[in-house]
Amino acid sequence: MRAMLLERITDLHVEAEPLVFREVPVPEPQRGELLLRVGACGVCHTELDEIEGRTSPPRFPVILGHQVVGRVVACGDGVAGIEIGSRRGVAWIFSSCGHCSLCLSGNENLCPEFRATGRDADGGYAEYMTVLADFTYPVPDVFTDAEAAPLLCGGAIGYRSLMLANLRDGQILGLTGFGASGHQVLKLSRYLFPKSPVFVFARSEKDREFALSLGADWVGEITADPPEPCDSIIDTTPAWLPVLSALERLRPGGRLVINAIRKESRDNDLLAGISYERHLWMEKEIKSVANITRADVSAFLDIAARMGLKPEVRCYPLEEANRALLDLRHGRAKGAAVLIP
Repeated sequence: MRAMLLERITDLHVEAEPLVFREVPVPEPQRGELLLRVGACGVCHTELDEIEGRTSPPRFPVILGHQVVGRVVACGDGVAGIEIGSRRGVAWIFSSCGHCSLCLSGNENLCPEFRATGRDADGGYAEYMTVLADFTYPVPDVFTDAEAAPLLCGGAIGYRSLMLANLRDGQILGLTGFGASGHQVLKLSRYLFPKSPVFVFARSEKDREFALSLGADWVGEITADPPEPCDSIIDTTPAWLPVLSALERLRPGGRLVINAIRKESRDNDLLAGISYERHLWMEKEIKSVANITRADVSAFLDIAARMGLKPEVRCYPLEEANRALLDLRHGRAKGAAVLIP
């Protein structure tokens, strides 16, 4: 099968083609697993973190990709209730132990044995992949493969972020950064919290115009002052400046939700300037988002189907995965980038 492999950690500032094209054997499903023929795989900022070593894969080579939609072509022993030819989705959560206190309390995203698709196990930047049947999801018929793929990460993690924001209808939601996840959160918040204004902070004029076209009530640069302070802000950027800026733009008692696997180190020095009075005083809160649960994915897919949430997508052939990654890195991909094998 055709696949795009990551063979080593590299710096995208100096390496324009971090992934290499290879012909590799089609994997065989083991007990409890499905073999999927990949129809589409979303491209995520987390892949940039994997490539540059901020959340490094434990082995090389590895096939990246954790927003996968595919058709079942074979089932391993012990799989029941899933038909050959059915369409299944795969998300960031590849597996968890299932028996620790965190898993048993519904927090499998925090499991110490959490394994991530496309990092700890091969993902969807390929024609085929294997996955545990219990960690796949039926994909609603209202979505094409390309439309469904970004829902499985940017959408699902955006849903978890919005739930963690503790927003009440009518309160002001801020979104810092406006990529694959942010634009889905805006649409989702309009459905779940129709009376809540949405303010978008984004560094590029193109992203701000995109946010306005999707119904944002106000847009501005990362450090711009909105008409009113926000009750909750969701940050999806790789930098620290937006975090400090967001904390200054929260109401007393407001909550900042940081939706990122890792932060880059390029502006770490800004953290030395944090001020308790400006950034943290008045019972402001910071909540990080760590992975997702299967319940998050299932709940979000159901809501997305009911509301007709269709992410904005830009499709690339599988062999152009490097171009898609660089477009994402440099903000050239409007909406969500998706690979089509």
